[in-house]
Amino acid sequence: MNTDKQNNFVSLGTILPRSYKNGLYKDSSFYGDGTSILRISDFDNDGNLVTIDLQKVQLDNSEIENYLLEENDIVINRVNSLTHLGKAILWKNLNKINTVYESNMMRIQSDSSVINPDYLIYILNSKPSRNYFRTVAKRAVAQCSINQQDIKSLIFFFPPLPEQTKIAQILTTWDNAIRTTEQLIQNSEQQKQALMQQLLTGKKRLFDENGKRFSGEWEKVRLGDLLNEVKARNQNDAIQRVLSVTNHSGFVLPEEQFSKRVASENVSNYKVVKQGQFAYNPSRLNVGSFTRLDKFSDGILSPMYVVFAVKSSLNSDFFLYWMQSHEAKQRIKNSTQGSVRESVGFDALCSFPLRIPPLLEQQKIAAVLTAADNEIDTLKQTLCRLKTEKQALMQQLLTGKKRVFVALDEQE
Repeated sequence: MNTDKQNNFVSLGTILPRSYKNGLYKDSSFYGDGTSILRISDFDNDGNLVTIDLQKVQLDNSEIENYLLEENDIVINRVNSLTHLGKAILWKNLNKINTVYESNMMRIQSDSSVINPDYLIYILNSKPSRNYFRTVAKRAVAQCSINQQDIKSLIFFFPPLPEQTKIAQILTTWDNAIRTTEQLIQNSEQQKQALMQQLLTGKKRLFDENGKRFSGEWEKVRLGDLLNEVKARNQNDAIQRVLSVTNHSGFVLPEEQFSKRVASENVSNYKVVKQGQFAYNPSRLNVGSFTRLDKFSDGILSPMYVVFAVKSSLNSDFFLYWMQSHEAKQRIKNSTQGSVRESVGFDALCSFPLRIPPLLEQQKIAAVLTAADNEIDTLKQTLCRLKTEKQALMQQLLTGKKRVFVALDEQE
């Protein structure tokens, strides 16, 4: 790469003075059949199409002609919340189906002899551009908006066309690696779910220490035979680490979730939870607010939480995976049917029936599922690294801080 920087910054309106058109408005009575329509919810903030089957709308021929998306058109979100304002997608029309776009969006038809559309979409979806759109946005009560002049006034780095193409190719390589890793994560998570379904129900049996497959019937029990409720209170305010249980991150410090400590001044009545013990919110067990304390040695929880420990006949990891299983989720759902509040107290949890294998087989099952989790975690770390590297590269290439070398045969 060449680090020589030139002052090649222009406004979008300078190189593309025309070709901007707001989208089509139709009320809900026109939706159902007809022509496919691209909506804001159909693509994400990175410009990826996330909807396979677009909604359809009834249009006449003139409407289709005026708002039809063509290959390499760019559609940008012009009305939305600040978070989504300005997100854009490069339309590739892979299914070769006539598609129009809704009124909260604007179409930009780029001239490929002037600017590479793949380069322009990276510019529009970059952090500087999104920040610019938020800065110039017109604020309303529920949403914000940008207009054609706002978009035309966007200033960006504008290298020669061959260099634009090379930059887009480099960033596309990163995007392909990100998509591949995301697909690997999705496949691994699906495989883990299938494995859980087989192992936690005894449909698939593993091998013991002697290389023989486990056999024999699993014991039928109720959870109450395997759990002990913990009711210890924070006497004398001995513990000051206040925790919460979330459905996405397990135990968290409230200040990490709410940017402040959320607790009563007097926490002596708070429940104590020790490392290795479990806790859940009875009113949110149905959405997965359940976890085991692994990160901290101890903590305290609001009195509304249920805290318990497992007995020695139940492997803690095995139980944690069982609580994530389809069977456990169905038990939770059934226990709340017909009730005013979807609450699952400790007595209700203890009533859940289940079948468990001997302790050694529980340990083996937990080890296999832990290995699957470790593989997924490794892939997620790789994905995070790729996204970070791509952002750093965009910051360098899309601002001209780093210039790419373009061979003579690539300039033709």
